[in-house]
Amino acid sequence: MQRLLTVILACLGMVGALAIDTYLPSIPAIGRAFDVGPVAVQQTLSVFLFMFAFIMLFYGTLSDSFGRRPVILVALTIYTLASAGAALAPTFGWLLLFRALQGMSAGAGSVIGQAIVQDRFSGADAQRMMSHIMMVFGLAPAIAPVLGGWLHVTFGWRATFVFLALFGTVMLVASWRLLPESLPREKRHAFHGVAIARNYLKVLGHPQFVLLSLSVGLAFGGLSLYIGSAANFVMEILHLPETAFAWMFIPLISGMVIGSAWGGKRAARIPAPRMRAIGFATMLLACMLNVGYTALAGGAVAVPWAVLPLMVYTFGLAVAMPAIQVGALALFPDNRGLASSMLAFIQMMSFALVSGLVAPLLFDSAFKLACGVAVGLVGSFLACQLGMALARGRVATA
Repeated sequence: MQRLLTVILACLGMVGALAIDTYLPSIPAIGRAFDVGPVAVQQTLSVFLFMFAFIMLFYGTLSDSFGRRPVILVALTIYTLASAGAALAPTFGWLLLFRALQGMSAGAGSVIGQAIVQDRFSGADAQRMMSHIMMVFGLAPAIAPVLGGWLHVTFGWRATFVFLALFGTVMLVASWRLLPESLPREKRHAFHGVAIARNYLKVLGHPQFVLLSLSVGLAFGGLSLYIGSAANFVMEILHLPETAFAWMFIPLISGMVIGSAWGGKRAARIPAPRMRAIGFATMLLACMLNVGYTALAGGAVAVPWAVLPLMVYTFGLAVAMPAIQVGALALFPDNRGLASSMLAFIQMMSFALVSGLVAPLLFDSAFKLACGVAVGLVGSFLACQLGMALARGRVATA
């Protein structure tokens, strides 16, 4: 049963990842189809990510009041219809609208999935479960752009959205039939606007939670920088065709899957502080390799050397992040859904800002991208250290 729950929760998390990554090889073709420039087409990603981040603020709270399962089912229904609408979009404006609706509905699984884990597990068990979910979830970004490239070449760009609609339908049926409710009625909170606003302010006013969430968001910012720049990185910098996105995404996600598997097996034996230290040290090594190689190679970067540091980075990311996420969510045992929403919001807002605003400034140069990841890692480490220092201060004064 635990394995089935892991697979379902990971696949629910995949809903958003697939919507982000599957259509990336089609970005130039979408621009040609609607006669818009690359900056405009980039907004099909940006609008999705901003709506994805914004609505995450509410999914956890809604699930705290109405239960985990009903909120997921409603969100999956909207996502499936929006994906079908994007496949049939007659104009660029309609495509942007349906991408916004996709973004609004795609985040329910990842947010509520974290709350479900916290409902059913705690401590090392919760950390191990999060690692296992991340390991299965990691398959989506690896497979999605490769599948999207072949769908685009064979059937055209609209086929990618048809695939997303089909996947949404499968997940809707699977969740309806197989996903159990993890929050009993007696543990649900009444849906009162004033009380909910007060709880949001309580979470936002907790410096340790905000710093740990920001640490997660900045560390994932390195991943989002390359995902937001994927089309330029693969086709303009590496000079590869639409069907070659695997050169970037398989190393990127392989590191995350391997790191999640390694971290999950050792969650009970290695203390969380040491796990964080191992993860950050690995990400630092990756940044040094990436910046060094791209500086020496100049404009002549090539596979596999241009992508191997990304594999090392995501390995470290997968080792460090579950310990930080579990530590942040444990600060609010009575508002797990709301805390999960806030954590996801901060993470995804960082993702959206980096992909929509920072990536277009850096995606013309492999060296600039490498430096951008390094800056984000430094910020993530400092935020984590400050968060841990606050925790130690609270213990000392208790």
